[in-house]
Amino acid sequence: MVNKPIKRPYDMIYEQPQLPYANDALEPVISAETISYHYGKHEKAYIDNLNRLIKGTQYEDAELEDIIEEADGALFNNASQAWNHIFYFFSFSPDGSREPGGELRKAIDRDFGSFEAFKDAFVEAGAGLFGSGWVWLSRDNDGKLLITQGPNAANPLKDGLTPLLTFDVWEHAYYIDYKNLRADYLKRLWDIVDWDVVESRF
Repeated sequence: MVNKPIKRPYDMIYEQPQLPYANDALEPVISAETISYHYGKHEKAYIDNLNRLIKGTQYEDAELEDIIEEADGALFNNASQAWNHIFYFFSFSPDGSREPGGELRKAIDRDFGSFEAFKDAFVEAGAGLFGSGWVWLSRDNDGKLLITQGPNAANPLKDGLTPLLTFDVWEHAYYIDYKNLRADYLKRLWDIVDWDVVESRF
């Protein structure tokens, strides 16, 4: 399962993996036009910048997660955004499971009361974030599930958490399809979340 940019072993260059679905496969939730710009151009730019910024530095041979946890400034921003976008896009499927099961479902019910209550809280956190950023479902070291939000390139790895699911709330993620209706976009994403993928991260 792909969760991050692929690093070529022969020259330590990060590559953008191909999506596991066609650009139009998530319509009408996410349009082919949005994926073309969002994944095809924005994400490519983050990976290109990441490769440029690590060249000749102590991070050239480092794992991407280590860069995210240790770096700051432009390097952190581009490393985290490269990681975040792949984590986001690879959480979706045109025909994935629509509700979690197993131990993850038990944890959601335990920590949020119900699956519906979790979804409402997650959308509220994403819709309420001022400016651009991300909303996350993560697991802490004790197995407790947490909803967090953060601006810009925020990533729960910085806080020692294990990310399970994220929704992108940068305007370029939704403006073509939803204009300024961020909450509507967030609610529609539940229709394409592949809970088999999310459970595998738990």
